Amino acid sequence: MSADSPSTPSTFCGAARTHGPTAVLLLLIVAALYGVFQYVPTEREMGLVQRIFYFHVASAISAYVGFFLVFVAGIGYLRTPDDRWDRLGQAAAELGVMFSVIVLITGPIWARPIWGNFWRWEPRLTTMLITFTIYVAYLMVRVYGDPGAQTRRFAAAVGIIAFVCVPLVRYSVNMWAEEQQLHPRQTALDPRMLQTRYLTYTTFAALFAYLLRLRLDQLRAAQRLEELEAHLEDQRR
Repeated sequence: MSADSPSTPSTFCGAARTHGPTAVLLLLIVAALYGVFQYVPTEREMGLVQRIFYFHVASAISAYVGFFLVFVAGIGYLRTPDDRWDRLGQAAAELGVMFSVIVLITGPIWARPIWGNFWRWEPRLTTMLITFTIYVAYLMVRVYGDPGAQTRRFAAAVGIIAFVCVPLVRYSVNMWAEEQQLHPRQTALDPRMLQTRYLTYTTFAALFAYLLRLRLDQLRAAQRLEELEAHLEDQRR
């Protein structure tokens, strides 16, 4: 058997590292979809629309994780201006915004048959929209600011300050009076609903980690390409 044979241990390990996470993620997605649409019982009051809950809440938690990573990356970059911190902040913010969009789409779809309106300016909805807008502004600073360390430092500071909004969203149901709320403070779930909820949390966590890794690889490759182009430009001079 030659050293280049596709069945060598090194080739097998490389394929496992490449395709293993994808296979695990796909299995989790299939299991979560089965749980949401087949395993859990239909909620008695809200009916089928309650199944949006599993995607809505898991997306919100994923957005919180993304914004927390932006916070950590901002502190890291201000302490040691390493490009790895900067790339982490950008990638995490993009994912946080993406999952926030899912929250802001699934929320009104769920709300319409339950509350009678797609949107109401109650505390949690309002603070989530504000948080989403701030992190979109963070990304705009990165896109439209002058390339360089100054813009990166400013973006890092914005990412740190913006994280103040995340606890406001999370605990808004406890911070404002109950008559101002549409979101319940506590919910009692069937055991099968609890199991499926944690399964969707796990699935979204795996999806977040998978997308974060892909985006970091893209940003790293783009930075390397820019460095090579700059090096070639210097040689031409």
